[in-house]
Amino acid sequence: MKYKAAGAAACLCAMLLSAVLAVFAGQTETRYHQHMEATEKAQCTHGEDVFCTHLPLVQINTNGAEIPGRSVFDQNGYLTGYTQTPDGQDSIFAEITITDQKNTNNHIGDLAALNSRIIIHVRGNSSRSFDKASYAVRLVTDNGENNPQSIMGMDAHHEWVLHGPFLDKPLMRNYMWYNIAGEIMDYAPNVRFCEVMLNGDYQGIYVMTETITAGKNGARLNLSVNKKSNTFSGYLLQLDRGSTDPLKNISQFSDYTQRAQSLLNIEYPGADNLTEELSEAIRQDFSRFEKALYSYDFDDPKYGYRSFLDMESFADYFILNELTCNYDAGSLSTYIYKDTDRKLRLCIWDFNSACDAYQDTIILPQHFEMQNCLWYVMLIKDEAFVEKIISRYQSLRKTYLSDEYLNDYIDGVISYLGPAIERNYEKWGYTFGEEYDLLKPTERNPRTYEEAVEKMKSFLEARTAWLDENIESLRQYCAESRVKKFNENAN
Repeated sequence: MKYKAAGAAACLCAMLLSAVLAVFAGQTETRYHQHMEATEKAQCTHGEDVFCTHLPLVQINTNGAEIPGRSVFDQNGYLTGYTQTPDGQDSIFAEITITDQKNTNNHIGDLAALNSRIIIHVRGNSSRSFDKASYAVRLVTDNGENNPQSIMGMDAHHEWVLHGPFLDKPLMRNYMWYNIAGEIMDYAPNVRFCEVMLNGDYQGIYVMTETITAGKNGARLNLSVNKKSNTFSGYLLQLDRGSTDPLKNISQFSDYTQRAQSLLNIEYPGADNLTEELSEAIRQDFSRFEKALYSYDFDDPKYGYRSFLDMESFADYFILNELTCNYDAGSLSTYIYKDTDRKLRLCIWDFNSACDAYQDTIILPQHFEMQNCLWYVMLIKDEAFVEKIISRYQSLRKTYLSDEYLNDYIDGVISYLGPAIERNYEKWGYTFGEEYDLLKPTERNPRTYEEAVEKMKSFLEARTAWLDENIESLRQYCAESRVKKFNENAN
């Protein structure tokens, strides 16, 4: 790879800068960036016929069974559902083996760090139709019970996502932005690069990802529920296409305002711990926030939205998704949770289409969009919130969102992945050809890996330059008006 030498220096620079920024921010827990901190491994001396990788190696064995969950289309190209097993199941049992040696490369047959039975299915929305699938993986015992295990140094849990970058040609959008978000926000899913074998067939580079949910001993989100007493310390909601479980779907006050374009469902508590009483209590609790947000007193410190949410979390979410033009945020793949301090926060998810990778839409870097998203339609009317966004953005541009940090991060990831990139595109390199263009119009599609990287870098350079010049123009959305004074509480 022509980037390797420059990438090694960039990785060192990014690692040093991250350490300095962590100290500057007063962080007690540092985010683990695999490409910066993984132990460098010596090259093996065996022949090229032996599969060898410095990345963790994930092997999945389904005993030849097809993993269900692929998109099914009718003759007119309309989605009609998803594949199932012959007996109508939407997931199957399989076996997973993970080899993750700290000081030496990983090979098929090496001592495994993890062996477990799993329940697996293809996951995603549009990505279900991609040749390279992503998977939802649940670790279980032989009896089918949850089997929480630590994977690649991440905290023990039973729910994981194996994300297969495919539309994302540089292979790093989720890895990069989840990690940067993890430096900025209270929580973002932890991630690790790995390579995957499915029934002995090489599948390429994947990103092992934490799901957004609660975990034991402080892992993931710090939420808990008591089913017997119908009480909760917090909850997690998803704004997307809704759940197949009617109990998890809740109506929201935003439906009344006719602003909601997606369905809201309860992600935590899960189905095993969710009762009708809990579902209704969570609905009412969240509706109190939305009613305050859409009220005449929405920006009043006492009666408005500020007593319900963490302003910095909502500002950071705005900045990260606006900077990357990740405009599914606020309608799809949107996670909002109430933590133990009783404040609502947002959690980032799914940057596959960020940085101008939407399949059917060109995203120009010279505009704002997040102010039109649910909740932000009202938040952006508050001067205090807009000033929070502006000052926070300008501060982050000196640290984790600086041009230097972003470019070094990209180069560092490329250097770390090294020969795994070539292996990945030995498998999937045909997707650089014109006959497999996913982006429309066709000229948006990169023809090489290097071109894909340069396309993402150029987009970020243009985007940050425009935001630097225009971030303060967000004040137009909270400008004083003739009627604004009537939105004040008389008490």
